[in-house]
Amino acid sequence: MRTKASRLDLDWHTGHMERHVSIRTRVISAVVLLTGLALALSGVLVYLQSQASLQSRVSADLARVADEIELLAAELDPATGEPFADPEVLLRAAMEREVHLPSEGSFAVLAGRVRFISQPAVRFRPEKNPELVEAVLPLTTGDVVVFGEAETALGGVRYVVVPVRFPETGATGAMVHVVDMDAERALLRPTFTTYALVAAGSLVLVAMLIALLVGRLLRPIRSMRETVERITETDISQRVPIDGTDDLSALAATVNGMLDRLETAVTGQRELLDDVGHELRTPLTIVRGHLELMDAADPEDVASSRALVIDELDRMRRLVDDLLTLAKSEQRGFVVPTTIDVARLTDETLAKATTLGARHWVLEGLADVEASLDAQRVSQAWLQLAANAVRYSAEGSRIGMGSGVDGGDLRLWVCDEGVGIAAEEQGRVLERAERGRSGTGTGLGLAIVSSIAKAHGGRVLVDSAEGVGTRVTIVVPVKEEERP
Repeated sequence: MRTKASRLDLDWHTGHMERHVSIRTRVISAVVLLTGLALALSGVLVYLQSQASLQSRVSADLARVADEIELLAAELDPATGEPFADPEVLLRAAMEREVHLPSEGSFAVLAGRVRFISQPAVRFRPEKNPELVEAVLPLTTGDVVVFGEAETALGGVRYVVVPVRFPETGATGAMVHVVDMDAERALLRPTFTTYALVAAGSLVLVAMLIALLVGRLLRPIRSMRETVERITETDISQRVPIDGTDDLSALAATVNGMLDRLETAVTGQRELLDDVGHELRTPLTIVRGHLELMDAADPEDVASSRALVIDELDRMRRLVDDLLTLAKSEQRGFVVPTTIDVARLTDETLAKATTLGARHWVLEGLADVEASLDAQRVSQAWLQLAANAVRYSAEGSRIGMGSGVDGGDLRLWVCDEGVGIAAEEQGRVLERAERGRSGTGTGLGLAIVSSIAKAHGGRVLVDSAEGVGTRVTIVVPVKEEERP
């Protein structure tokens, strides 16, 4: 049967690999995303430019038609050799000269109605769009050329109305030239469809190339990680192979140096644990023997104090026994979770902590939940934090304790107004044999707190500033249980 320590170790390795894969995935995704955005932006810019060019070309075509009508009106009637004397003859001649693109069409208006239309071969028939005819007829009686556009049930169009007027006879008419904008825009679709297909293919190619490149770049790092993962607390003899003189080789040499220092530190920790075990057992036994024989005038108070002290001394004795096995990491049965009332545990722990020193003790929060925890172990870690706060703060200063739930995490904290911890030491205070702020003591307190937190699947957070104070938080993932 797999132990909790093994499960935690497996969870750590699994999470580590997931992070490795996710990094690779994020790199590929980022490059593909940026490439896709660049291609999309380029496509949008080209599309907008194409639309602008289309509008400009259509405007030029409409202006050309207006100019041609005006030039034709100044010419001679080919049938008579005389100037045009009638708008009907002029418009007929204009319609005969018109050359239409597939998306263009024309019609001539006389006396308020359509009189001439384009040749049968012309595909686009604007005269069959009643909305358009109704919109332009009022414009044919004016004296100026009118450019316009319209959205009809048959599609969007742009048009020019060129009025023809003979002041001598009072006769009027107009030439209407229309461009089917939907047909013009449809001519752009094959180009942009091709662009979209090429862009999609480019994205796939980029993704494949990036995946190959990232895989090669991460291969030496992956090899280094696999070597490091074979290192355990009982076997720190593994070293990362060094091949070459590049940055990765320098990193491997640095890791090997770290492992050398770690192996030395572990050896020292084991020796420290042996020394602590031998030094603390005797005084604890003596203190307990004296308290058991204590007698006072208030039996009830004495009994209560005696029970409390004996309970704490039992906990400290168990701490000594546990310290002897800390070098072997977490063992089966280190914690025995039961359903506890976190609010009650908070109150009880604060009551015990107030006896540690003359401080201004403040309850900062109360988690009104039930959770599966080892009450004695959690209390042990919590009181260790309180003892540290007393040790490194002035008499009468404020010490806050509290509990709360943040998402799926239960948070138990102690904060003081003490000397604080230097920034360069904050990452080491949870390590065994780290002396912390004063440079005195066994240096085991926060390491034990960290071990208890890890045994519950949690962690310890340290937030401190020199001369301001320190806040240490035990974070334990829990599932809140409903109260009966």
